[in-house]
Amino acid sequence: MLTGYRLMWMVVTFDLPVVLKAERKAATEFRNALLDMGFEMSQFSVYMRMCTSPAQVDTYCKHVESALPAGGKVNILQFTDKQYERIISYHGQAKQPANKTPDQFDLF
Repeated sequence: MLTGYRLMWMVVTFDLPVVLKAERKAATEFRNALLDMGFEMSQFSVYMRMCTSPAQVDTYCKHVESALPAGGKVNILQFTDKQYERIISYHGQAKQPANKTPDQFDLF
């Protein structure tokens, strides 16, 4: 059974160099690789993905690692769905409603 403590979220944050044309190309390829892996853009350098288990998180961590560009900094945060429910979001000064966990059919 999938519970809020078994479901996991991955957040990939990154700061990549984009001064040279080759750096911009590498950064774009990394962002596209994240999208191909099923991540959604939360902010320009912040991508999120829901996973059904810690083992799936480990698998996607390896996929992200294989897509890393040569330069820059990349962080992967992991937390449970119960922790995700506690995120407080603002758009400007307006507080946004709590994030809803995707329905099961939205995952696939």
